[in-house]
Amino acid sequence: MDLRDYFIKAKEEKKAIGHFNFSTADQLRAFVEVAQELDLPVMVATSEGESEFVGYNQAAALVKSWQDQTGHPVFLNADHHKSWDTVKQAIDAGFDTVLIDGSKLPLEENIELTKKTVEYGRSKNPNMMIEGELGYLRGSSEIQDKIEISPDDFTKPEEAKEFVEKTGVDRLALAFGNVHGITTNQEMHLDLDLLSSIVEVVPTAYLVLHGGSGLLDEEVTEAIKRGITNVHVNTELRIAYHSALVEEFKKEPNQTTPYKFLRPSYEATKDMIRKKLKLFTNQ
Repeated sequence: MDLRDYFIKAKEEKKAIGHFNFSTADQLRAFVEVAQELDLPVMVATSEGESEFVGYNQAAALVKSWQDQTGHPVFLNADHHKSWDTVKQAIDAGFDTVLIDGSKLPLEENIELTKKTVEYGRSKNPNMMIEGELGYLRGSSEIQDKIEISPDDFTKPEEAKEFVEKTGVDRLALAFGNVHGITTNQEMHLDLDLLSSIVEVVPTAYLVLHGGSGLLDEEVTEAIKRGITNVHVNTELRIAYHSALVEEFKKEPNQTTPYKFLRPSYEATKDMIRKKLKLFTNQ
């Protein structure tokens, strides 16, 4: 089975594939080991910044090493790549799939960039899945006090239909009340009725929920029931990793051996991944 087969299965079973970002090798290891433990496919990813830090070829090689060693369905995504140059770099490096994020561009420019990515990706791999994004997803992958959002930011059903038809994308990232990051003085809520309206007009696309950190579990579960087949989580992983690292240095301030002081962060990451994968698959 390839990535597309797993999306077909997720859609049929009303479940979602978990998607998690990494910037260190121990994070990636945690993702793979928990996915194996639960016998679930997993998408791992590097954003533009993470790709630059890890290295495009190096990220692809790291993931391939786990694919070869375990035989487990682990798929590498280029997350939120916003330019032709960077998304092409990811495709050329051998990423399994990419997200070309032209959501800040005018609709026609977003369509043009996304279509170009679809055509190039499939020229390299005819079965490569390509994701596009429509709607303005505010925030960043960190803790924030409050994020002002408006229904004007949300994905419009009529534009989603046009976007999917003209670009040929497989996956569509939506804005429907979700944001990047976690807000401390604001509870975010998904517009589930809007999601249902979008599902009706793009029945062949696989719909993606970005900004999965900090949302109410029951709303995530309902979004999956209504058609979300992929959920992205990053900020909660970063917080778990960072918090465990801070606590470890409090206990062992003179510890200088990385594999020792990083162990609690690795374990905290596994705990968070386990929780999220079980949520997304109703386990």
